[in-house]
Amino acid sequence: MTSQAADGPETAVASRRSKLTPEREQEFFDAVLDQIRECGYDSVTMDGVAASTRCSKSTLYRQWKTKPQFVAAALRARRSARFAGIDTGTLAGDLREVARQAGEGKGHVIEGRLFQALGHAVVQDEELQAALRGALVDPEICALRAMIDRAVARGEVPADHPALEFIPAQIFGVLRARPFLDGQDADETYITKFMEAAVLPTLGLT
Repeated sequence: MTSQAADGPETAVASRRSKLTPEREQEFFDAVLDQIRECGYDSVTMDGVAASTRCSKSTLYRQWKTKPQFVAAALRARRSARFAGIDTGTLAGDLREVARQAGEGKGHVIEGRLFQALGHAVVQDEELQAALRGALVDPEICALRAMIDRAVARGEVPADHPALEFIPAQIFGVLRARPFLDGQDADETYITKFMEAAVLPTLGLT
């Protein structure tokens, strides 16, 4: 009796969730994030995602009770760190590679649109805010800080250089700001020019 009571609700939920394959779950996640980019967060509904993925709405609600929980789970599954593998041997080289990867291909455009589409919702929902940071911001900031720590250890820049703490803000800032300022995405050429003109000289690097 005690064992059944202890295992009841939680085991039932786990059992229901175990029936969803990772591939199917990822399909749901891709669908909801794609719709957010295209239509904005407020326009996305569980009904719409269910229709686009050919499943019942009850399937989605069984896995994730609310839209914010669903989107937060999709964001966490999206977690990536493009900058984590960068180590050229110098901070200048690392930051130039950051600029290249940040603007390479369509990845920066997709992530930028996701940031913009979630803007208002993220302010209102702490779970979404935490998920967005965990998926797209924190991994990159950790990678950037690791580059800085290596540079300090090598003696390239002093540990108390006042500009070091602002490097992540500069990079994320230019990625988010250019679409608003110029109506264009911050592509590889633009970010590289920004790095050469505004970031490296401030650090005394060439």
